[in-house]
Amino acid sequence: MSQHNTRGHSRATVTKAQKFSIAGVATLGAAALAFSLVPGSADAGTETQSLDAAPVAFKQSVEAEQAVRAGVIKQHSSADKKAKDAAAKAAEEKKAADEAAAKKKAEDERKAKEAASRAAARKPVYANNLDGWIRQSLDIMKAKGIPGSYEGLHRNIIRESSGNPQAINGWDINAINGTPSIGLLQVIKPTFDAYHVEGTSTNIYDPVANITAAANYAADRYGSMDNVNGAY
Repeated sequence: MSQHNTRGHSRATVTKAQKFSIAGVATLGAAALAFSLVPGSADAGTETQSLDAAPVAFKQSVEAEQAVRAGVIKQHSSADKKAKDAAAKAAEEKKAADEAAAKKKAEDERKAKEAASRAAARKPVYANNLDGWIRQSLDIMKAKGIPGSYEGLHRNIIRESSGNPQAINGWDINAINGTPSIGLLQVIKPTFDAYHVEGTSTNIYDPVANITAAANYAADRYGSMDNVNGAY
């Protein structure tokens, strides 16, 4: 009976020494666990730092790219502005040149009209009669260097044709030879053609042309129509 109770007591009872041993093992286990966790915590911190740094680097890269793009855009804008300014300046210069050319053309045309008007005002108007024909012939003779005076022309015209520009001599030797004397100063056709003065009519009956050609012939033959006092 007493032996059975002794065995039951030995199973249920934990000695003091055993309690101390169990507590020590638990303490050592906790310490080991704590030690094993320390390196893991350090690696986690490094990874956390790396993860934190990645967004910063990406942001800096984006900002750098944006800065480059902004610089390029600014350069293009500056170039475009310079091109537009140059084009505008060229357009203004062309406009100014065109306006100056138009102004000069208008001024030249105005001066030409004024000169023509002055010339027209100075140009004499000749009467369509003997006096006017003689005066017009004298102006042409003066321009061509043909000598002669109003008196000399008038005197010979009255003797030869009585002032009739259509007068024809149908009886003298020239008429007999087929070349009658014609016009105010009774000039034959070969003489008229040979001494015709440029700028006058080629019609032998034209008063001014007839007078001028006859005066040209008389200047060559007699020195001047003023020296002619009879048939010539």
